[in-house]
Amino acid sequence: MQSRPRLDIEATTATGFPTTPPRVIGFWGGLSANVLNMIGIGPFITIPLALTALAGPQVLLGWVAGAFLCLCDGLVWAELGSAIPKSGGPYHYVREAYGRDSFGKLFGFLYLWQTLLAAPLSIGSASVGFAQYLAFLIPGMARWQQSAVAAALCLLNTALLYRRVGSVQKLSILITVLVLGACAWIVASGVLHFDTRLAGNFLNMENPDPHGFWLGLGAVALIAVYDYGGYNNVCMLGGEMKQPRRTIPLAVLCSIPLVAVLYLGLNITILGVLPWNVAAHSKAVVADFMQTIYGPAGSTTAVLVILVASWASALVVLLGYSRVPFAAARSGQFFAVFGRLHPRGAFPTVSLVFVGVTSAFACLLSLDDIIAVLILVQVMFQFIAQCFAVVLLRRRPDRDPDAFSMPLYPLPIVISVAGWLYIVATGQPKHVAAGALALLGGSVVFLIQAKRERAWPFRQP
Repeated sequence: MQSRPRLDIEATTATGFPTTPPRVIGFWGGLSANVLNMIGIGPFITIPLALTALAGPQVLLGWVAGAFLCLCDGLVWAELGSAIPKSGGPYHYVREAYGRDSFGKLFGFLYLWQTLLAAPLSIGSASVGFAQYLAFLIPGMARWQQSAVAAALCLLNTALLYRRVGSVQKLSILITVLVLGACAWIVASGVLHFDTRLAGNFLNMENPDPHGFWLGLGAVALIAVYDYGGYNNVCMLGGEMKQPRRTIPLAVLCSIPLVAVLYLGLNITILGVLPWNVAAHSKAVVADFMQTIYGPAGSTTAVLVILVASWASALVVLLGYSRVPFAAARSGQFFAVFGRLHPRGAFPTVSLVFVGVTSAFACLLSLDDIIAVLILVQVMFQFIAQCFAVVLLRRRPDRDPDAFSMPLYPLPIVISVAGWLYIVATGQPKHVAAGALALLGGSVVFLIQAKRERAWPFRQP
């Protein structure tokens, strides 16, 4: 019986230069990559958006629904990441599941296409949030100055990641410990100063009408998915993970409940310290929350923590997304120059610089539109297709028996697909239209390229 190849051996050329990134990231490095991505700037800027989308205690249902949807989707990512542990993860998942020489070529290209849109939006949203909270410390910053700071942060992170990934792993673990500790301090402060009268006023608010509730629930769930998003970052680094069939599922499934508890605690305690209408219209809600408890010193400390978290989030998101154009180039579906590795550091060079620079340009957009278009584009291009990819890969006779298998299959897939369709159905028409146009544009570009190269679906039998 032929033994399976080890996944932790670095491939090199005859001259000794690496041809693939080394597998140097362990479980804690993978978990920190997820957690930093998930915490980031998300809840610190989106809590007011959620409170204005759905008034009253029903807003908490949106956060719970978003966490449950992400947990089901996390099982999808865990199974795919364990079965196909390669850098640029989702690009390989859809190509393998739908056929390398047929629909897999289309889905792989569409994932690459949406990444060229989603990566700058995702990194840019964290950087814009960083600049907004920095404005709390530097009053009077103009909008163009905030955009300039956000763009500069993207370029700084690109320079910081231009090195061996092993050193980046140590930095991310350290920052994760600091950020989690600081966030726990913020939540604990809210618990100790919780005002049941304020919370009671919020809980006793009148329910919105049924039509407004369902649309509002979808809007809050979309925001929650954005905040919880990042549990899949470790899958982008699948080719650089040690023992990936075990560490990838663990990193995905441990990060979701950890961050969900933190977020729910933050939402509840804020509503017990600030009146809900004050929180709903705050530009820096956590800073106002901490200032109410500790005064100016507390708000300044909280803002410093948020700045570190948002910077670190932008850093690890850039790290993960930079592997996708690299993977596509190595598979022949993107410009070959993007497949270059640094001769000594063994990290993607051109791909990293490209994603970092385009993210700097994305910082010119408004934050609300960035978040909505980002999630809807990912749902329409990627998340639903991945759910069915699990089903297709399970039917293959060569499926690795050692790979992770989700419990209660196929129930998590059914819930995930239903949840993603609900979020699209309740999205704003302009954002759904933007996602649909992006999907159509990507399909047209693929077909033009395939016809020029006489490849599938134009290849002659």
